[in-house]
Amino acid sequence: MIAAQDKLFDLFRDALARGTFVKLTVSRPRDPAADLKNVFLRPVQLKAGLRVAFTYRHGTRDIFKNLPAEAALTEVANLLSESFLCANLFTTERTAELTIREDDSARIAVRKPAHGEAPSLEHDRTKPRSILPTEPWLRELNVTLPDGRVREAMADKFRQINQFVEVLRPLLAEAFAQGAAAPLAAEENSDDLGETARLKRRARRQTEAERAVTVLIQRPLTVVDMGCGKGYLTFAVSQLLEQMHFAGSRVVGIEARAELVAECNRVVAACGFDRLHFQAGSIASTALDAADALIALHACDTATDDALARGIGAGARLLVVSPCCHKELRPQLIPPPVLASSLRHGILLEREAEFVTDALRAALLEWAGYDTKVFEFISTEHTAKNLMIAAVKRRQRGSREELALRVRQLAGFYGVREQHLASLLSFDLAEAKPAVA
Repeated sequence: MIAAQDKLFDLFRDALARGTFVKLTVSRPRDPAADLKNVFLRPVQLKAGLRVAFTYRHGTRDIFKNLPAEAALTEVANLLSESFLCANLFTTERTAELTIREDDSARIAVRKPAHGEAPSLEHDRTKPRSILPTEPWLRELNVTLPDGRVREAMADKFRQINQFVEVLRPLLAEAFAQGAAAPLAAEENSDDLGETARLKRRARRQTEAERAVTVLIQRPLTVVDMGCGKGYLTFAVSQLLEQMHFAGSRVVGIEARAELVAECNRVVAACGFDRLHFQAGSIASTALDAADALIALHACDTATDDALARGIGAGARLLVVSPCCHKELRPQLIPPPVLASSLRHGILLEREAEFVTDALRAALLEWAGYDTKVFEFISTEHTAKNLMIAAVKRRQRGSREELALRVRQLAGFYGVREQHLASLLSFDLAEAKPAVA
């Protein structure tokens, strides 16, 4: 073990001295139940000079420490002798993996470099944003000032725009990138894999995704944003499609208020968006013959159901909605006996109605042939209406009987006899049996 470890440290020391050090990871805890999961090292330039930044990843928190080079070597030696079985060193010249066996024998494998250039030495790295504050459309929509700074009153809105884009990006890739390697994602996060193995799997997955996107360049998408309001996110979607190389894609914003439609189309013309258009209309009344993706954020009550039904009818591969104002089901709910005493409180009944409404929507989307996710897409600090339902059309559809049974069992548990999306999809809830009060 000593010879293999000494070689790793020699390479580490040399990389620090020559400025070729990229990162070092220490992983595979000797005790699988230990709270400290792994440790990440990277170079940083401080006023006191070059230091090695340590990030100690615990189960529920991270701890940070900056150490001089020799102290960093000592700390890594202690971590390997006491807590971990694997270390991976990355420099611009080579990659080295140290593996310690159960009998404390060790081996080191040195391979070609995985990184072509040294990282930034900034201590506080600037968080990358998909939508920069210098975008002209943000200025036209009064999110930013003429000098590109975000208006103080619009800081939360700017964060929401970027958060939505980062949520939508992988959903678009999942819906339209052929042959995405989902199993590799699970392998990549395995604690049993070394950093080198994870890097190889990630590179292979990226290659497959890039190959899929190359095909999609030849197939423009049509994305419809229903109930788009002032159009902040509609403009962001148009820019995201361009960033993802969905060349020639068309984005349509639907909004009932004519004055907002006129203002958004003014910004479109002012900023030169060739394939973005806003039109007046309600979600329920707008005809939608075909769409690749449909978005409806904060559509009130059953308007969310109208949007989902429009997207399903148009054959959309991706549906993204953020429901709001759940009013329809609350008068119908018959609390199951075990919940009756709890749901006599109005606030709890209101929240239960929200849960049942969105759970039924997710179940109906599964029945309609979509893989569905329900999650929070932004912190409640920015908006209380932060639940998102995302549905990606399945490439192979199996039997719908079991999925239909799940919908009816859920409806029957709460005594729900009617639900707007079910009606729009001609799904009969009549077989659902109300719970006994």
